[in-house]
Amino acid sequence: MSAVLQTLDTADGAFTILEEDGRVLASGWTADADAILARLRPDHQPASVAPGRVRAADAVAAYYDGDLTAIDLVPVTQVGTAMQAAGWAALRRIPAGRPLTYAEFAVHLGSPAAVRAAASICARNAPALFVPCHRVLRTGGALGGFAWGLDVKRRLLEREATI
Repeated sequence: MSAVLQTLDTADGAFTILEEDGRVLASGWTADADAILARLRPDHQPASVAPGRVRAADAVAAYYDGDLTAIDLVPVTQVGTAMQAAGWAALRRIPAGRPLTYAEFAVHLGSPAAVRAAASICARNAPALFVPCHRVLRTGGALGGFAWGLDVKRRLLEREATI
């Protein structure tokens, strides 16, 4: 596999996207290409990566310009179990401005007792922003973990709360 990597400046800092064949493989708030690649299992990392322009960059710019739905239809590719795939698909259905708790997310997955599995699905999400795991909170509304830092998560949720 060969992929393209682009880093954009955003209101939340550098945001890097790894894309292959027009599909986002991984992304996050860093300019460190190795940190983005590390979000993928080693056996699913592209054979080569080159800097360039990715299709998803326009959606990120639109999101930061106020079109919070611009990220919704960006194609992504993730490899995981059937439950992970269902979870990542469910994350994409959480509307901006309407975050869920991990317990509510587990209910959406059809497994109300699987709160830890729901949290694990979020933790293993590689195409951050496009699969909006930042929209899942701890019970009581605490931010919980986020691979790219709680400050970024807080700002994303604040931006999305304006709708």
